[in-house]
Amino acid sequence: MTAQITRMRREIDEIPDAVERLLTGGRAEVVRVAETAWDLDPTVIVSVARGSSDHVCTYLKYAAEILLGVPVASVGPSVASIYDAPLRLKGGMCLSVSQSGKSPDIVAMSASARRDGAMTVALTNDAASPLAEASQYTLDIHAGPELSVAATKTFVTSAVTGLWLLAEWDRNRALLDAIHALPERLHAAAQINWPEVRTAIGERQSLFTLGRGQSLAVSNEAALKFKETSQLHAERYSSAEVLHGPVSIVDEGFPVLGFAAADAAEAPLAEIADSIAAKGAQAFATTSKVSTATQLEHIRTGHALTDPLSLIVSFYSMVEAFATSRGIDPDAPRHLKKVTETV
Repeated sequence: MTAQITRMRREIDEIPDAVERLLTGGRAEVVRVAETAWDLDPTVIVSVARGSSDHVCTYLKYAAEILLGVPVASVGPSVASIYDAPLRLKGGMCLSVSQSGKSPDIVAMSASARRDGAMTVALTNDAASPLAEASQYTLDIHAGPELSVAATKTFVTSAVTGLWLLAEWDRNRALLDAIHALPERLHAAAQINWPEVRTAIGERQSLFTLGRGQSLAVSNEAALKFKETSQLHAERYSSAEVLHGPVSIVDEGFPVLGFAAADAAEAPLAEIADSIAAKGAQAFATTSKVSTATQLEHIRTGHALTDPLSLIVSFYSMVEAFATSRGIDPDAPRHLKKVTETV
Protein backbone atom coordinates (compact mmCIF):
# COMPACT_ATOMS: atom_id res chain seq x y z
CA MET A 1 0.00 0.00 0.00
CA THR A 2 1.43 3.39 -1.05
CA ALA A 3 1.61 6.03 1.68
CA GLN A 4 -0.47 9.12 1.00
CA ILE A 5 1.54 12.21 0.09
CA THR A 6 0.83 15.08 2.47
CA ARG A 7 -0.15 18.53 1.32
CA MET A 8 2.91 19.81 3.11
CA ARG A 9 5.15 17.55 1.01
CA ARG A 10 3.44 18.69 -2.19
CA GLU A 11 3.89 22.33 -1.22
CA ILE A 12 7.57 21.81 -0.40
CA ASP A 13 7.99 20.35 -3.89
CA GLU A 14 6.19 23.40 -5.32
CA ILE A 15 8.64 25.89 -3.77
CA PRO A 16 11.02 26.11 -6.78
CA ASP A 17 8.09 26.70 -9.16
CA ALA A 18 6.60 29.29 -6.82
CA VAL A 19 9.90 31.18 -6.69
CA GLU A 20 10.15 30.98 -10.50
CA ARG A 21 6.61 32.36 -10.75
CA LEU A 22 7.56 35.21 -8.41
CA LEU A 23 10.68 36.05 -10.40
CA THR A 24 8.69 36.04 -13.62
CA GLY A 25 5.61 37.92 -12.46
CA GLY A 26 6.84 40.15 -9.69
CA ARG A 27 9.67 42.15 -11.21
CA ALA A 28 7.87 45.35 -12.20
CA GLU A 29 6.42 45.99 -8.76
CA VAL A 30 9.60 45.00 -6.89
CA VAL A 31 11.66 47.40 -9.02
CA ARG A 32 9.11 50.19 -8.56
CA VAL A 33 9.13 49.86 -4.78
CA ALA A 34 12.94 49.59 -4.73
CA GLU A 35 13.26 52.82 -6.74
CA THR A 36 10.89 54.56 -4.33
CA ALA A 37 12.97 53.32 -1.39
CA TRP A 38 16.15 54.50 -3.11
CA ASP A 39 14.66 58.00 -3.46
CA LEU A 40 13.32 58.07 0.11
CA ASP A 41 16.57 56.69 1.57
CA PRO A 42 14.98 55.72 4.91
CA THR A 43 17.26 55.65 7.93
CA VAL A 44 15.18 52.98 9.69
CA ILE A 45 12.87 50.12 8.77
CA VAL A 46 10.27 48.73 11.15
CA SER A 47 8.84 45.28 10.54
CA VAL A 48 5.39 43.99 11.46
CA ALA A 49 4.54 40.28 11.47
CA ARG A 50 3.79 37.19 13.55
CA GLY A 51 4.79 33.53 13.40
CA SER A 52 6.64 32.36 10.31
CA SER A 53 6.23 35.81 8.76
CA ASP A 54 8.09 37.31 11.70
CA HIS A 55 10.95 34.90 10.99
CA VAL A 56 10.98 36.29 7.45
CA CYS A 57 11.39 39.72 9.02
CA THR A 58 14.33 38.52 11.11
CA TYR A 59 15.95 37.26 7.91
CA LEU A 60 15.33 40.58 6.16
CA LYS A 61 16.63 42.48 9.19
CA TYR A 62 20.08 40.97 8.79
CA ALA A 63 19.97 41.40 5.02
CA ALA A 64 19.02 45.09 5.24
CA GLU A 65 21.60 45.83 7.91
CA ILE A 66 24.38 43.97 6.07
CA LEU A 67 23.56 45.27 2.59
CA LEU A 68 22.26 48.76 3.20
CA GLY A 69 23.38 49.70 6.68
CA VAL A 70 19.76 50.46 7.54
CA PRO A 71 18.76 49.32 11.04
CA VAL A 72 15.60 47.22 11.29
CA ALA A 73 13.41 46.93 14.38
CA SER A 74 10.40 44.69 14.98
CA VAL A 75 7.34 46.59 16.19
CA GLY A 76 4.68 44.81 18.22
CA PRO A 77 1.38 45.09 16.33
CA SER A 78 -0.44 45.73 19.61
CA VAL A 79 1.21 49.18 19.71
CA ALA A 80 -1.46 50.12 17.17
CA SER A 81 -4.21 47.52 17.56
CA ILE A 82 -4.56 47.71 21.35
CA TYR A 83 -2.70 50.82 22.52
CA ASP A 84 -3.30 53.07 19.48
CA ALA A 85 0.04 54.73 20.16
CA PRO A 86 1.57 56.92 17.42
CA LEU A 87 5.19 56.34 16.42
CA ARG A 88 7.76 58.75 15.01
CA LEU A 89 8.12 57.11 11.63
CA LYS A 90 8.33 60.05 9.23
CA GLY A 91 10.95 59.26 6.62
CA GLY A 92 11.12 55.60 7.62
CA MET A 93 9.80 52.41 6.06
CA CYS A 94 7.31 49.95 7.52
CA LEU A 95 7.50 46.42 6.12
CA SER A 96 4.52 44.21 6.96
CA VAL A 97 4.57 40.49 6.16
CA SER A 98 1.47 38.28 6.25
CA GLN A 99 0.63 35.40 3.92
CA SER A 100 -3.12 36.00 4.33
CA GLY A 101 -3.05 39.76 4.89
CA LYS A 102 -6.06 39.38 7.15
CA SER A 103 -4.90 39.60 10.76
CA PRO A 104 -6.44 42.76 12.26
CA ASP A 105 -3.40 43.67 14.36
CA ILE A 106 -0.98 43.52 11.41
CA VAL A 107 -3.40 45.59 9.31
CA ALA A 108 -3.83 48.13 12.12
CA MET A 109 -0.08 48.56 12.57
CA SER A 110 0.49 49.10 8.86
CA ALA A 111 -2.31 51.66 8.70
CA SER A 112 -0.95 53.39 11.78
CA ALA A 113 2.58 53.51 10.34
CA ARG A 114 1.24 55.03 7.15
CA ARG A 115 -0.62 57.65 9.17
CA ASP A 116 2.58 58.36 11.09
CA GLY A 117 4.57 59.14 7.94
CA ALA A 118 6.26 55.86 7.00
CA MET A 119 6.51 54.39 3.53
CA THR A 120 4.43 51.24 4.01
CA VAL A 121 5.11 48.04 2.09
CA ALA A 122 3.08 44.82 2.42
CA LEU A 123 4.38 41.37 1.47
CA THR A 124 1.38 39.09 1.12
CA ASN A 125 -0.04 36.17 -0.83
CA ASP A 126 -3.30 38.08 -1.38
CA ALA A 127 -2.87 41.37 -3.21
CA ALA A 128 -6.53 42.22 -2.51
CA SER A 129 -6.29 41.61 1.25
CA PRO A 130 -7.03 44.17 3.99
CA LEU A 131 -3.26 44.52 4.59
CA ALA A 132 -2.71 45.39 0.94
CA GLU A 133 -5.48 47.99 1.14
CA ALA A 134 -3.93 49.52 4.27
CA SER A 135 -0.46 49.82 2.74
CA GLN A 136 0.91 52.19 0.12
CA TYR A 137 2.71 49.43 -1.76
CA THR A 138 1.97 45.73 -2.06
CA LEU A 139 4.36 43.02 -3.21
CA ASP A 140 2.52 39.83 -4.17
CA ILE A 141 4.66 36.86 -3.12
CA HIS A 142 3.09 34.69 -5.88
CA ALA A 143 3.10 31.51 -3.76
CA GLY A 144 -0.24 30.29 -5.02
CA PRO A 145 -2.69 28.45 -2.74
CA GLU A 146 -1.12 27.01 0.41
CA LEU A 147 -3.43 24.47 2.02
CA SER A 148 -1.23 22.86 4.66
CA VAL A 149 -1.46 24.63 8.01
CA ALA A 150 2.34 24.68 8.27
CA ALA A 151 3.66 27.47 6.05
CA THR A 152 6.48 26.42 3.73
CA LYS A 153 6.31 27.96 0.29
CA THR A 154 4.84 31.22 1.65
CA PHE A 155 7.79 31.53 4.04
CA VAL A 156 10.26 31.06 1.20
CA THR A 157 8.51 33.29 -1.32
CA SER A 158 8.03 36.04 1.29
CA ALA A 159 11.74 35.87 2.09
CA VAL A 160 12.73 35.92 -1.58
CA THR A 161 10.40 38.86 -2.28
CA GLY A 162 11.84 40.90 0.57
CA LEU A 163 15.43 40.02 -0.29
CA TRP A 164 14.81 40.85 -3.95
CA LEU A 165 13.49 44.26 -2.92
CA LEU A 166 16.65 44.90 -0.89
CA ALA A 167 18.91 43.69 -3.71
CA GLU A 168 17.24 45.99 -6.25
CA TRP A 169 17.38 48.86 -3.76
CA ASP A 170 21.10 48.18 -3.23
CA ARG A 171 21.63 47.58 -6.98
CA ASN A 172 23.59 44.51 -5.99
CA ARG A 173 24.27 42.47 -9.12
CA ALA A 174 25.88 39.49 -7.36
CA LEU A 175 22.88 39.06 -5.06
CA LEU A 176 20.40 39.55 -7.91
CA ASP A 177 22.14 36.81 -9.87
CA ALA A 178 21.94 34.45 -6.88
CA ILE A 179 18.25 35.22 -6.41
CA HIS A 180 17.47 34.42 -10.04
CA ALA A 181 19.38 31.14 -9.75
CA LEU A 182 17.33 30.04 -6.73
CA PRO A 183 14.70 27.80 -8.40
CA GLU A 184 17.31 25.24 -9.47
CA ARG A 185 19.11 25.37 -6.12
CA LEU A 186 15.90 25.01 -4.16
CA HIS A 187 14.84 22.03 -6.25
CA ALA A 188 18.07 20.30 -5.26
CA ALA A 189 17.60 21.31 -1.62
CA ALA A 190 14.11 19.78 -1.54
CA GLN A 191 15.60 16.35 -2.29
CA ILE A 192 17.62 16.41 0.97
CA ASN A 193 15.82 15.28 4.15
CA TRP A 194 18.53 14.55 6.74
CA PRO A 195 17.61 11.01 7.90
CA GLU A 196 20.48 11.13 10.42
CA VAL A 197 18.78 14.02 12.21
CA ARG A 198 15.47 12.16 12.31
CA THR A 199 17.20 9.12 13.78
CA ALA A 200 19.02 11.22 16.38
CA ILE A 201 15.77 12.80 17.57
CA GLY A 202 14.04 9.45 17.83
CA GLU A 203 11.62 9.52 20.76
CA ARG A 204 13.18 12.54 22.42
CA GLN A 205 10.84 15.43 23.17
CA SER A 206 13.29 18.34 23.30
CA LEU A 207 16.07 19.78 21.15
CA PHE A 208 17.90 22.99 20.21
CA THR A 209 18.12 24.72 16.85
CA LEU A 210 21.00 27.16 16.33
CA GLY A 211 21.77 29.93 13.89
CA ARG A 212 23.63 33.21 13.69
CA GLY A 213 23.29 36.24 11.46
CA GLN A 214 20.98 35.60 8.55
CA SER A 215 20.74 31.90 9.42
CA LEU A 216 19.20 32.78 12.80
CA ALA A 217 15.86 33.31 11.06
CA VAL A 218 15.75 29.76 9.70
CA SER A 219 16.74 28.41 13.10
CA ASN A 220 13.73 30.24 14.52
CA GLU A 221 11.50 28.91 11.75
CA ALA A 222 12.77 25.36 12.26
CA ALA A 223 11.97 25.42 15.97
CA LEU A 224 8.44 26.59 15.22
CA LYS A 225 7.93 23.88 12.61
CA PHE A 226 9.08 21.15 15.02
CA LYS A 227 6.37 22.33 17.41
CA GLU A 228 3.67 22.77 14.76
CA THR A 229 4.17 19.57 12.82
CA SER A 230 5.69 17.13 15.32
CA GLN A 231 4.55 18.23 18.79
CA LEU A 232 8.22 18.46 19.71
CA HIS A 233 9.63 20.99 22.15
CA ALA A 234 12.30 22.85 20.18
CA GLU A 235 14.10 25.94 21.44
CA ARG A 236 15.99 28.22 19.07
CA TYR A 237 19.09 30.16 20.03
CA SER A 238 21.79 32.24 18.49
CA SER A 239 24.96 30.17 18.63
CA ALA A 240 26.45 33.17 20.45
CA GLU A 241 23.89 32.76 23.26
CA VAL A 242 23.42 29.02 23.73
CA LEU A 243 26.43 28.60 26.03
CA HIS A 244 25.11 31.36 28.31
CA GLY A 245 22.81 29.10 30.33
CA PRO A 246 20.73 26.94 27.95
CA VAL A 247 23.55 24.44 27.41
CA SER A 248 23.13 23.24 30.99
CA ILE A 249 20.14 21.07 29.97
CA VAL A 250 22.19 19.21 27.35
CA ASP A 251 22.65 15.57 28.29
CA GLU A 252 24.05 12.54 26.48
CA GLY A 253 22.49 12.29 23.03
CA PHE A 254 20.63 15.62 23.22
CA PRO A 255 19.81 16.68 19.61
CA VAL A 256 21.16 20.00 18.32
CA LEU A 257 20.63 21.26 14.77
CA GLY A 258 22.79 24.16 13.57
CA PHE A 259 22.13 26.22 10.44
CA ALA A 260 25.18 27.86 8.88
CA ALA A 261 25.42 29.93 5.70
CA ALA A 262 28.72 30.45 3.91
CA ASP A 263 29.52 33.73 5.65
CA ALA A 264 31.55 35.19 8.50
CA ALA A 265 29.32 33.48 11.10
CA GLU A 266 29.94 29.98 9.73
CA ALA A 267 33.18 29.22 11.60
CA PRO A 268 31.94 30.56 14.97
CA LEU A 269 28.75 28.48 14.67
CA ALA A 270 30.78 25.38 13.79
CA GLU A 271 32.96 25.96 16.84
CA ILE A 272 29.89 26.11 19.11
CA ALA A 273 28.38 22.99 17.50
CA ASP A 274 31.65 21.15 18.15
CA SER A 275 31.73 22.40 21.74
CA ILE A 276 28.20 21.12 22.41
CA ALA A 277 28.97 17.80 20.71
CA ALA A 278 31.96 17.41 23.03
CA LYS A 279 29.51 17.65 25.96
CA GLY A 280 27.66 14.58 24.67
CA ALA A 281 25.07 16.15 22.39
CA GLN A 282 24.20 14.72 18.99
CA ALA A 283 25.03 17.96 17.17
CA PHE A 284 24.57 18.52 13.45
CA ALA A 285 25.42 21.55 11.31
CA THR A 286 25.20 22.59 7.66
CA THR A 287 28.91 23.27 7.34
CA SER A 288 32.12 21.45 6.51
CA LYS A 289 33.91 23.38 9.25
CA VAL A 290 32.76 21.08 12.06
CA SER A 291 35.07 18.40 13.45
CA THR A 292 33.24 16.88 16.44
CA ALA A 293 29.68 17.66 15.35
CA THR A 294 28.24 15.96 12.24
CA GLN A 295 28.21 17.77 8.91
CA LEU A 296 24.85 17.75 7.14
CA GLU A 297 24.41 17.62 3.38
CA HIS A 298 23.43 21.05 2.13
CA ILE A 299 23.10 23.15 -1.02
CA ARG A 300 25.03 26.40 -1.34
CA THR A 301 23.39 29.06 -3.48
CA GLY A 302 26.24 31.27 -4.65
CA HIS A 303 25.62 34.00 -2.08
CA ALA A 304 25.65 33.97 1.72
CA LEU A 305 22.35 35.87 1.92
CA THR A 306 20.49 33.27 -0.14
CA ASP A 307 22.05 30.22 1.55
CA PRO A 308 19.49 30.17 4.40
CA LEU A 309 16.70 29.63 1.86
CA SER A 310 18.11 26.34 0.61
CA LEU A 311 18.72 25.25 4.22
CA ILE A 312 15.13 25.81 5.26
CA VAL A 313 13.82 23.90 2.24
CA SER A 314 15.92 20.87 3.22
CA PHE A 315 14.70 21.27 6.79
CA TYR A 316 11.07 21.32 5.63
CA SER A 317 11.68 18.03 3.80
CA MET A 318 13.18 16.55 6.95
CA VAL A 319 10.49 17.70 9.39
CA GLU A 320 7.64 16.55 7.14
CA ALA A 321 9.22 13.09 6.99
CA PHE A 322 9.80 13.13 10.75
CA ALA A 323 6.19 14.09 11.53
CA THR A 324 4.74 11.39 9.32
CA SER A 325 7.12 8.81 10.82
CA ARG A 326 5.55 9.63 14.20
CA GLY A 327 2.06 9.12 12.81
CA ILE A 328 1.29 12.85 12.95
CA ASP A 329 -0.52 14.61 10.10
CA PRO A 330 1.55 17.76 9.47
CA ASP A 331 -1.30 19.24 7.42
CA ALA A 332 -3.58 19.44 10.44
CA PRO A 333 -1.62 20.20 13.64
CA ARG A 334 -3.72 20.01 16.77
CA HIS A 335 -5.11 23.29 18.13
CA LEU A 336 -4.06 25.20 14.98
CA LYS A 337 -5.74 26.59 11.87
CA LYS A 338 -4.33 28.04 8.68
CA VAL A 339 -5.11 31.72 9.35
CA THR A 340 -4.83 33.07 12.87
CA GLU A 341 -6.38 36.51 13.30
CA THR A 342 -5.27 38.42 16.40
CA VAL A 343 -6.26 41.87 17.59
